[in-house]
Amino acid sequence: MIPLSRPDLGLEEIAAVAEVLSDGMVAQGRKVAELEARWAAYCEVKHAVALNSGTAALMSIFAGLGLGPGDEVVTVSHTFNATVSSILSTGATPVFVDIEPDTYLMNAARIEAAITSRTRAICPVSLFGMIPDMDAIQAIADRHGLTVVEDAGQAHGALYRGRRAGSFGYGAFSMYGTANMTTGEGGVVTTNDDRLADWIRLYRNHGMRGRHNHEILGYNFRMSEIGAAIGLVQLGKLEANTARRQAIARRYGEGLADLPIQLPAWPDGRTHAFNQYTIGVGSERDRIVAELESGGVTCGVYYPIPCHRQAYVLELGIEADLPNTDAAAAGSMSLPIFPSLGEAEQDRVIEGLRAAVDRHTPANGEAVATGTGQ
Repeated sequence: MIPLSRPDLGLEEIAAVAEVLSDGMVAQGRKVAELEARWAAYCEVKHAVALNSGTAALMSIFAGLGLGPGDEVVTVSHTFNATVSSILSTGATPVFVDIEPDTYLMNAARIEAAITSRTRAICPVSLFGMIPDMDAIQAIADRHGLTVVEDAGQAHGALYRGRRAGSFGYGAFSMYGTANMTTGEGGVVTTNDDRLADWIRLYRNHGMRGRHNHEILGYNFRMSEIGAAIGLVQLGKLEANTARRQAIARRYGEGLADLPIQLPAWPDGRTHAFNQYTIGVGSERDRIVAELESGGVTCGVYYPIPCHRQAYVLELGIEADLPNTDAAAAGSMSLPIFPSLGEAEQDRVIEGLRAAVDRHTPANGEAVATGTGQ
């Protein structure tokens, strides 16, 4: 069975973990500090603050900005739940805007209509490994005096006009096992804001700067030394592994170009890191996925139930009309992509998809559309 994802973990990571275990310092220490310094340098920001999950990274940013009941954050529904739950954790309310049908990213043209006197921030999501239109989003934020919080959880190594993901406003990364760079479980906040960086360092450590001296209400959101040791090795591999993912994506593109499906798109000036290779196949998506999996190819669906249709969000009375989001949820799927995916495996994926699409293409043979185009 070809998996959807396979972390690039090997002898180097094993040696790094063994070093930490031999040293005896397994809680937050030197390795965490080194990872923070190197990640900040990589993203070209002043501060990187390591935490125990990408969710904790987002929660810490929103809490550090002082969000609370009555405040609103403009974001997207086509994302992992943590984007929305992190906003709600402060008592603030997510206000959803639709996505672009070709990139699956926040449609900047929809933002201003969603802004009210209660809006405090805009939270674009760099989904699947590509950064949204940050020039347009930042311009809107500047006009309205809003903060930009970048959910960069899937965009390690991605570029927008030469700038790294995580260098726009406040950035939150996930270092989960399927991320392009993993610490097993983990997250990192990136920022140029001295105050917020200092506050999050307190917040992640029970509010303590010194032992038993709790300056603020905080929690245990610390990253372990073991995770940081793995992350340091992973960071050394990131550029090569990103190039490998991009090469696989090009090969998929060449092998699938003539099919009536929607292949990944990215505008000029953006470099896709391909955390996922996501395609639009339309109303027959579930049958295509089932056929591929019966043939030994694991596929993913991100995300079959958008955040605005989750039960706990609906119970809060939050509603949104998002046709492109609903279409993506119903008609998109992701193919296996990871650095160790060999050419023979890639061929199996291409051949399996071609056969499945051929069997399940509408009789008129028209290309699949996953959105309204608006």
